[in-house]
Formats: sequence, C-alpha cells, structure tokens
Amino acid sequence: MNDPVDKPSNGLRAALRRIRALIRKETWQLLRDPSSIAIGIVMPVALLILFGYGINLDVNNVPVAIVMEENSVEARGLASAFELSSYFSPKPVKTMAEAEKMLLSSEARAILRIPSDFARKMASGNGEVQVVVNGSDANTARISLSYAEAAVGVWAAKEASRKGATSGSGVTIQSRLWFNEANDSSYFLVPGLLVLVMTLIGALLTALVMAREWERGTFEALFVTPVRSSEILLGKTVPYFLLGLAGLALCVVGSRLLFGVPLRGSLLILTIVSMLYLLVALGLGLAISSVTKSQFIASQITVLATFLPAMMLSGFMFDPRSMPWAVQIITYIFPGRYFVTLLQTLFLAGNIWSVILPNAAVLAGMATALLALAVRMTRKRIA
Repeated sequence: MNDPVDKPSNGLRAALRRIRALIRKETWQLLRDPSSIAIGIVMPVALLILFGYGINLDVNNVPVAIVMEENSVEARGLASAFELSSYFSPKPVKTMAEAEKMLLSSEARAILRIPSDFARKMASGNGEVQVVVNGSDANTARISLSYAEAAVGVWAAKEASRKGATSGSGVTIQSRLWFNEANDSSYFLVPGLLVLVMTLIGALLTALVMAREWERGTFEALFVTPVRSSEILLGKTVPYFLLGLAGLALCVVGSRLLFGVPLRGSLLILTIVSMLYLLVALGLGLAISSVTKSQFIASQITVLATFLPAMMLSGFMFDPRSMPWAVQIITYIFPGRYFVTLLQTLFLAGNIWSVILPNAAVLAGMATALLALAVRMTRKRIA
C-alpha cells in the first residue's frame, strides 16, 4: 500500500521528467536551427565588434586648417600647440579663402586663423585668434570648439608664465575623470551593449520561435497532452535562457579582452541582474508571441516594443536626463533603463548597493508580472 504522503513527490518527479523531456527536445531543435544560433551567438559577437570598434563617440584627430597671417614666434608657438595635441590634425594653409574651401568640402572641420597683428596685440595683452567650426554635426562642433578654446588657453597661460607675466589668476586646474579615466567611449558603450544582446535573445528570438510554433500548430498539439501550460512554457524557454547566458559570457569576456573595459563590481551580481533582465525579455517575447499569429508580426512588434526602446531610451547611447521631461517619464516604463543603469554601475563604479538594489527590485517585479501574464495569455488563447 502506497503512503499518501508520497503522492505530491511523485507528481513533482513526473513534472520534472516532463519538463526535462521538453527542454531536451527544444535544445535539439535550437541546435538544428542556424538562424537561432546566428541570433544567439554570432549576433552578440558582431554587435560587440560593431559598437566597440565601429561606433566611437570620442572626438579625436579633428582636421583643422591653420591660417597664419604672420610668421612671428607667438604665431608659430600657437600653431605648434595644435600640432602637438592628439585632438587635432593640423593642415597649414596660406589664405582664409583656401581654409573656407576646405571647410565647405569637409576636408577640415575647423579653421584657426591667426591674424597679422597677433604678436603686437599679445604684447599689449589683447591677443585674439579666430576659430571657425563646421556646425553641421552639433555634438562634434561643440566638443571641437571646447578643445580649441582649451588649447589656446593652455598655450596662452604657458606663454604668460614663460614671459614672467603676473596678471594671471594663478589658479591651476587639476582635473580627474571618475569611472572612465581613459575618457574612452567604449567604456560607456560596451557595457550597455548587453541590453541589446539580452533583448535580441530573450525577446526577439523567443517571440519568433514561439510564433513559428503557433503557425505550424505544434503548440496546440502539446496542449492536448498531459503536460501543463506552465511546464510547456518553462521547457521551451530554458534553452533560450541558457543561450542568453552564453551571450552574456561572450560580451563580458570580449569587453575585457578586446577593449579593456574594467569590471569593478561583482561578476556574481552582474550575472544575477542579467538573469533578471533576461527573464523580463523572455516574458515579453512569450507575451507577444501569444497574441500574434505570424513570425513577421511578432518580429515587428518585438522590434518596436523592445529592441528600439532598449537602444534609444535606456541610456545605452543617449543619457535620458538630457531628454525632454515627458520622454524621461516614458523611459521608466522600459526595463532596459534599469538594466543599463545596473550595467554601467557594475562595470565602471563597483557594487554600489544604493543603485543595485532598487533597480534589481524593479526588474524582478517586471519579470514576475510579465511571466505570469505570458502564462495567462497562452492559456486564454488555447481555451
């Protein structure tokens, strides 16, 4: 005679066997699908190389046309200050007309004009130079202008010191960059890249695969078996969850080896918060696939609802604090914003618990709500 206490444990063992069988079947299908492998493995590597090497927000080697209307020691000294700077690539020209032609043809992004009375006015303390910047790219123009002003200011201070002038303020600025000492934009871009990888694998790939199952009718066939809907969804999503963790590992290793991006926080905490975001993405993918009837519609909705917000509104490329206040409020709806904050904190600052805990809690809440919604919507569709 069987002990009644054993019945729940027998039911649990049976459920685990069913889930294990589903995971094995889904993993085999995943490995046989080249498109899924491409999205899960090849795409993260391609994105890492593209954003790490191809996209650079740093402004260096700005081509600047230098017009010297006099050949004084002071004029040559100022020109050499630009030549020695890594921010500029000087191109000496003879006339302002030639420099303007270079600016129009984009051969130069800026012009430094040293007038014919520069040395004389310098002696009287009224030296002036003209800087003209191509403003078609507002961000590059603003940065280039600040670099030029800084180069002129540093040279003028050194020149005054060399001549023993005492009219300066006597204040020396000792600047230091926190969290990104190299002032390298890859430190900013590469950690945030994980949000795109997790969104691709968790939301887009899951939505496409599940929509394909609905199209073929294989999902409905599973629901006529003794397997529960929650077991079916769990068995089908576990392989993609593991694929997402593989994408995480590729990006973390690549960021360290290829770009030298530091990981100042805990690798364990990074893995945990990445798993939370991956669960959010999986929940979104499952929910979207449960209301669409084709892979095409699922892909379009997923890109619009998850991938584009992850790129544009998460802080991955653009700081939300610089956006209009109405857009700033909207960014809090998207889970990518919380994940990017966690990534940048863990990679560049360390284990800052006042940042980690609230953002991780939001992701955990979103994951729970979305996965529950996905299960409910799937049951409703079958019913």
